[in-house]
Amino acid sequence: MRIRLPLLLVCAGLAACASQPPRSGVPGVQIGEPPGIAGLAASEVKASFGEPSFVRKDGSAEIWRYDGQTCRAFFFFYPGGTGEVVRHVETLPRGTTIAADTTCLDALRGRAKVS
Repeated sequence: MRIRLPLLLVCAGLAACASQPPRSGVPGVQIGEPPGIAGLAASEVKASFGEPSFVRKDGSAEIWRYDGQTCRAFFFFYPGGTGEVVRHVETLPRGTTIAADTTCLDALRGRAKVS
């Protein structure tokens, strides 16, 4: 009985570690983010996408929403390095394999450069 409890705790700890999603090369960013977005500073997002349609602060996060004709994108900024950086992005409609649809992001990028 004494051996079972420590073994149970070790197994529970290993299971918790195994359930964590893998990280990308950018600190704090999960794998599954669209290429070239994670880790961008606010100024870089504005340079690519223009001014956001809506900005919201939620605790330590800042969320920027971009509205297109056929989709919306949500950029989630968190403190990092020298300022806030993108840690996650989602679109509506969602992508097929990740939370962001790259076609939507490309369309929003094109809109920012045209205007």
